[in-house]
Amino acid sequence: MPTSREYDVIVVGFGAAGAAAAIEAADRGARVLVLDRGYGGGATAYSGGIVYAGAGTAEQRAGGYEDSVENMRAYLEQEVTGAVKPETLMRFCEQSPGLIDWLKAQGVEFRGGTVPSYKTSYPTDDNYLYYSGNEKAYPYADHAQPAPRGHRVLAPGMSSGRVLFEHLRDSALAKGVQFIPLAHVDSLIQDEDGRVTGVRYTVLNTKHRNARRHRRINKATGKLGTWMPSVVAGAVDRGERLRAEASVRAEARAGAVILAAGGFINNRDWVKRYAPEFLKISPLGTVGDDGTGIRLGLDAGGVTDKMGNVTAWRFLSPPSAFLEGLTVGADGRRIVNEDLYGATHGNVMMREFGGTGWAIYDAATWRKIKAQIKDQTHVFQRLQIWYLRSIGHKKAASIEGIAEKNGIDVTGLRKTVDEYNRGIDSGAGDPAHKDPSLCPSLERGPFYSINISADSSLFYPIPGLTLGGLVVDEDTGAVVHRDGGVVPGLYAAGRNAVGVCSNSYVSGLSISDCVFGGRRAGADAVTR
Repeated sequence: MPTSREYDVIVVGFGAAGAAAAIEAADRGARVLVLDRGYGGGATAYSGGIVYAGAGTAEQRAGGYEDSVENMRAYLEQEVTGAVKPETLMRFCEQSPGLIDWLKAQGVEFRGGTVPSYKTSYPTDDNYLYYSGNEKAYPYADHAQPAPRGHRVLAPGMSSGRVLFEHLRDSALAKGVQFIPLAHVDSLIQDEDGRVTGVRYTVLNTKHRNARRHRRINKATGKLGTWMPSVVAGAVDRGERLRAEASVRAEARAGAVILAAGGFINNRDWVKRYAPEFLKISPLGTVGDDGTGIRLGLDAGGVTDKMGNVTAWRFLSPPSAFLEGLTVGADGRRIVNEDLYGATHGNVMMREFGGTGWAIYDAATWRKIKAQIKDQTHVFQRLQIWYLRSIGHKKAASIEGIAEKNGIDVTGLRKTVDEYNRGIDSGAGDPAHKDPSLCPSLERGPFYSINISADSSLFYPIPGLTLGGLVVDEDTGAVVHRDGGVVPGLYAAGRNAVGVCSNSYVSGLSISDCVFGGRRAGADAVTR
């Protein structure tokens, strides 16, 4: 195998950010090499394939939904809360319709039109546009007119993320991008002036006897390992050993290097250091989400920010009736209005309630949940709902009884339920401002509870990923140097970098940020 190569741009990581960077650079005439720890795709390929976009996309217009740059910005200001400069956020919103058009040019398909009439964390195959964040929930709806911005890639079931990446991969390769899988970059090459001029890496020799075994293990553990890594940890470790045994050293040179290798949720030491309150959540990512890209940037002189920001997803719906209960902590206090996006709800529970909570329902709502399963869920979601409705819940005749069975403070829960019922019965509304359509009174038993804590069950985990990373120049994507200026020749994008979603996450915002940041880095890298 060749041990030295020359390119204009080298991209480390081949998920949405890396693919976007490679395509943008190739479109500008660059010779591009992409190196990936796995076979390509990263967390993007295992995601739900949602792209957050607005400001008047064709899909929004097809459904009769009005949106504008200013309206999108007004909403995202509440979500982003200063993660990027106002000018960057405005540019992100202004370019949003064009981002969808750019993806279409790479072969990615979307469908506009109808939006689910109920709130869901992921739409069925009947709908490919939906409210994927907090657009309709308090207090966000007070700041901007709600508009559906979750654009799901056209593909059946949970294959949208894989289909999204396959189109990006195929487009990149068709443009002449060279891709080397199973290449683990361990160091950057810098000249005496500190400019990054290449990478050193190990790569699996595909002719080695371990190659076929590694591929089988990777295929068998990929999807499950992303969502439930503890189940396949042993097999993943064996695969890594096989890769290491059969790898050879190599290096490549280029005028610029773009880091797009994902976050660090699978680096437990870093999670313990930066976000210890999130150690109980289930890591959501590939084996490559171990912070290697961020470490490479730090070694070259970069600086990080927002490393303690982790998105933890406690989705309650679908079915939407799951939102009609009350979520409380061990002291019986209400966590937050239940119609908030799952990561927003999860963040409050993790940070303010120690990652512990329960959802409480009455008999009527419990029956309603069952009636909605067929029309509002995918098959994979029904397995989890079956668990919750069969053995994953507790039941009692009274509110006091359900509190005692779960170890919830009886007085606290009684107070929360009474305050809620008074608001509903009096017409004043939910004290937490949940949407009135999701607010039946909670009065008639038997009552049911679901443990929504971070460590409640292997079958009902709270998945999550890291949002912080290398600080970049927001006009170019170049990695900022800790002593001022930027690290010459080095860029970062996606979850290797601080971006639009580094303070808060809603479905699709990370992939959009990956494409936005990847294209920005790819374009600037060619000019340097």
